[in-house]
Amino acid sequence: MEALIIFLGLLLDRLAKIRALNSLKEKDGIILIKGIFKLEYLENRGAAFGILQNKLILLAIVTLLVISAMIYYIIKYKPKSKFLRISFALIISGALGNLYDRVFYKYVVDFILLHYKEVYYFPTFNIADMLVVVGTLILAISIVKEEV
Repeated sequence: MEALIIFLGLLLDRLAKIRALNSLKEKDGIILIKGIFKLEYLENRGAAFGILQNKLILLAIVTLLVISAMIYYIIKYKPKSKFLRISFALIISGALGNLYDRVFYKYVVDFILLHYKEVYYFPTFNIADMLVVVGTLILAISIVKEEV
C-alpha cells in the first residue's frame, strides 16, 4: 500500500510540475479565482517558505536522511497503524518529488499561489509540498491518538 501511495504521489507531482514548466514558465500565470488563487511559475532554490536559499547539498542530504529513516522504520517495525503508514508514504512521496527537482533542476518548481487580494500572499508551493503537509498532519493526529 505504501509503495502505491509513494508512486502515485510522485507521479502526480511530476506531471503537475512538467505541466507548470511547459505552460507557466516565462508567462504571467493563470488566475483561477481572482484575488485568491493563481497558478504562477516560481523556481524555489530553498526549502519551505524559501529558507536555506542555495543550500542544495544540505537540503538533499537532509531529505535523503528523513526518507531513509522512514523507510527503515516501516520495514523494521512494520507499524500496524494504517494512519502512520499512510502519513509516512505521503511524506516520502512529497520529499522525493522535491528531491527530484533539486537534483535535476537545481531548484524546486513551485506554481500554486494562494493570496488574499493584494493584502496577503502565502508562499508559492506545489503538489509535493501538499503531500508532505498532509502526511505530517496525519502523523500528528496519529501520535495524538496514540496509534503509533
